[in-house]
Amino acid sequence: MSRPVSKATLLGLAVAGLLPVAASLAEDLPDCNDPQDQMSMTYCAGVDYETADQALNALWPSVVAAAKANDESVADQARSMGVPTTLQALRAAQHAWISFRDAQCEYEAYAAFGGTMQPMLGSLCLARMTNERIAELKAAMEGLQ
Repeated sequence: MSRPVSKATLLGLAVAGLLPVAASLAEDLPDCNDPQDQMSMTYCAGVDYETADQALNALWPSVVAAAKANDESVADQARSMGVPTTLQALRAAQHAWISFRDAQCEYEAYAAFGGTMQPMLGSLCLARMTNERIAELKAAMEGLQ
């Protein structure tokens, strides 16, 4: 009688089977300290954006916590005045910022419309604006304290 294999075991075996593939792919990744061609520069710009986005996502819970802490003293008054709470204003601002960032970076990438640089310019813009947003949110958190 054979025993059923758990999903976790199957997943583990699948991942273990892919480790050699992942290792060989890692060897082929461009050196982002000195990219030598357009494909490498585009890849590295994407990595820069991914890094900035991860940093923003890591910061976000602290930003929300600061907004909630501020709401402890202002939320009731804000509601009575018919204006958003700190947290509501933060969320609205962040949604608007994401839309603006994405549209702005699409626009900036049009400087190389149709060319091989277009995706790189978009990613560079996304990384730059995301890093700027991190600084803005950190400053805003300090202002709430």
